[in-house]
Amino acid sequence: MKVLLTGSLGFIGQAIAAQLRERGDEVVGVDAVIPQAHSGEPGQPGGDVHRLDVREALDWVDLLRGVDVVCHQAAMVGAGVTVADLPLYAGHNDLGTAALLAAMAEAGVASLVLASSMVVYGEGRYRCPEHGHQVPGARPREDLRSGKFDNACTACDRPLQWELVPEDARLDPRSSYAVSKVAQEQYSAAWARQSEGRVIALRYHNVYGPHMPRDTPYSGVAAIFRSALEQGEPPKVFEDGGQMRDFVHVSDVARANVLSIDAVRGREPGASAAYNVCSGRPVSIADVAGFLARGAGPEPVVTGDFRIGDVRHIVASPAKAADELGFRAEVEPETGLAEFATAPLRGS
Repeated sequence: MKVLLTGSLGFIGQAIAAQLRERGDEVVGVDAVIPQAHSGEPGQPGGDVHRLDVREALDWVDLLRGVDVVCHQAAMVGAGVTVADLPLYAGHNDLGTAALLAAMAEAGVASLVLASSMVVYGEGRYRCPEHGHQVPGARPREDLRSGKFDNACTACDRPLQWELVPEDARLDPRSSYAVSKVAQEQYSAAWARQSEGRVIALRYHNVYGPHMPRDTPYSGVAAIFRSALEQGEPPKVFEDGGQMRDFVHVSDVARANVLSIDAVRGREPGASAAYNVCSGRPVSIADVAGFLARGAGPEPVVTGDFRIGDVRHIVASPAKAADELGFRAEVEPETGLAEFATAPLRGS
């Protein structure tokens, strides 16, 4: 099979490329090597890699001819540092995806696997034992300042309990990155309907693993903790550390993409579907820091600090991906995160 892989020099892209080549697929790599996604110049993974910008995809339609599936990983990542980042997210993620889809239609490529994210959900799913499901809004700044971090029931003011989020949950993006990921999914679904294409969107949870980029303002929390430990400093845990997340190893994420590349070509024309890509083993942020410190001390420090816009809990159901794609994560967070504490990072 011939796969065009955008973001092929990135953290996740290189892992996907390796698994595809290992089984004998032809990989056509494309990467713009934007500084926000790369710490220094990444090594070439081998094969046919083109340094191109996905926003200019209509200029490289010939590269798409003869491709069976496009695996679209290229994106600006992270929550965004300031509102000045908005044009970067809109350009690389929204415009870039729209340009790629138009180029695919021009070249006659009808199958797409899209990297999306759990951030499209905003807050997770919540229930009050007495008053049922609720949809909390943004947490008030005054609550966060006073150390009240949990979302509260609107009827009894008791902390809401988190539940697993299914793929049919409402979308509630709360950052520049999240808005751009919703847009990518919706552009792709519209393209599938209009061109009789087929798309699978993979909503990644917190991805970690060897060769992750070093700590930057756009890094995930695992890389930030990992970089602190490397400098001999304790990981600094925001809020009370009780925030629940799902951490999934990059090897599992790559395997989910390979399974989706195989599955998408068999879908009905016009079909689009989204899947959570997660370990299915929720962990608290305090435990994440503890697993990492166990592999490379010192002990984490819970600071009580907070970031406006952060959600309290977001953990997803792995059931649909298991049932329809045959994907089940193999690396348990406790083991994988402890190993990640001493794994090489990008630029090491």
